[in-house]
Amino acid sequence: MNLTRKCLLTFVILGLITEGFSQDNKNILKLSISEAQEYALQNNRSIQSARIDVKSMEKKIWENLATGFPQLNFDANYQHQFVVPELSLGPYLDVNSLPAGTLTKDDIVNAYKNSPPFALGVKNNTVFNFTLSQLIFSGQYFIGVKAVQVAKQVTEKALVKTEAQTKESVAGTYNLVLILGENIRVLNESLKAIEQTYDELAKMNQQGLNEETDVDQIKISQSNIQTLIASLESQKDISMKLLKYQLGVEFTQPIVLTDSLQGIIAQGNMQYLASPEYNAKNSVDYQMISNQEKVAGLLLKIEQSKYLPTVAGFYRHQEQTNQPSFNFAIKDIVGVTLSLPIISSGQRNSKISQAKYDLEKSRLNKENAEQGLILDFETALSSYQTAFSNFTTNKESMVLSKRVYDKTVIKYREGVASSFELTQNQNQFLTAESNYYNSVLSLLNAKAKLDRILNTN
Repeated sequence: MNLTRKCLLTFVILGLITEGFSQDNKNILKLSISEAQEYALQNNRSIQSARIDVKSMEKKIWENLATGFPQLNFDANYQHQFVVPELSLGPYLDVNSLPAGTLTKDDIVNAYKNSPPFALGVKNNTVFNFTLSQLIFSGQYFIGVKAVQVAKQVTEKALVKTEAQTKESVAGTYNLVLILGENIRVLNESLKAIEQTYDELAKMNQQGLNEETDVDQIKISQSNIQTLIASLESQKDISMKLLKYQLGVEFTQPIVLTDSLQGIIAQGNMQYLASPEYNAKNSVDYQMISNQEKVAGLLLKIEQSKYLPTVAGFYRHQEQTNQPSFNFAIKDIVGVTLSLPIISSGQRNSKISQAKYDLEKSRLNKENAEQGLILDFETALSSYQTAFSNFTTNKESMVLSKRVYDKTVIKYREGVASSFELTQNQNQFLTAESNYYNSVLSLLNAKAKLDRILNTN
């Protein structure tokens, strides 16, 4: 019976452990470099903020459009008069008080009576006004609506630019994590070889077959590599946190990078070793500056439209809760207002001149930006090709120095090479390895920049 319970308990525990591992695997985020970029487009906080700007501009467009639609306003006004003014019309002839028959002068005089005063208002009253207005013509309104629509396009292009920059940043950090991981892997392999050599030399030293300084020299090399590995692991940890920050996930979220360095390098070689075509007008930066030129042109038209009249119509209806006996207020009014600027003492003309200068500057900025974008592309392409040349050279140097170092280790074990020679070749290999991975990083960063410029990722 106890054995059965133990077996059941064991199965339950194993089931819970398996479920826990399964749940952990579900929480792991496995991303290729393109998947990481797409994930960042959906979750990066800067991109989300840029999308909010676009939505805000959509509301701004409606705000400007709404000013040209019918507007209905209501207002209520309560009034209390401490003293209500009165008006008396003076004496009046009371015909009913005249005697029948022949009238005398006294009869007529006696028939005149003083009229009672009447109030010209009420002590308490509430007045309700309903006003319906409609803009009929305004040059500033129509051009202003177009200007806001173009401004929305600028905001949309700013979002596209933020997305492109984020993809470039994600690619750079992704590449850096891969490079650091590969560098650590190679150094760990070298560390294993050195540890093996150290163990062998330590045993030989115990038997008096070599000098103690030889063992110490290998120990120093071992410590140097361990220190270097620890430094690279720290850099990799920080780089992974930076990648998570760019992706918009928590630092505790486990991530597995599924792409390989060689695959990313090969992809860039196929794209950029041959000179790709580039049209600066397709660049989001050029399109943003073009939109800014459009905005400047519309702002000029707005200033020019200030010479035009503004026409609006209105209808007003008034109600009172306590109407006086004599009410001179008009309940319903329909009208049209015309506003025509006449003299501004040169103020409008000065603003038009300033707007013309701004438009001219925008055109110059667009031309300058086009040339700058072409130069930026050619510089990036040249940097990539130079980085590839350095990568090829450093890769060959690393392979050769590794071969020399491995042979020196064998010779040292056989007593043919000295510890100084071993240390020298080891330092040469570590330098070559460092140069190689630096060249890989430069190559992949150049690729990421070209991807952004050409919008190919």
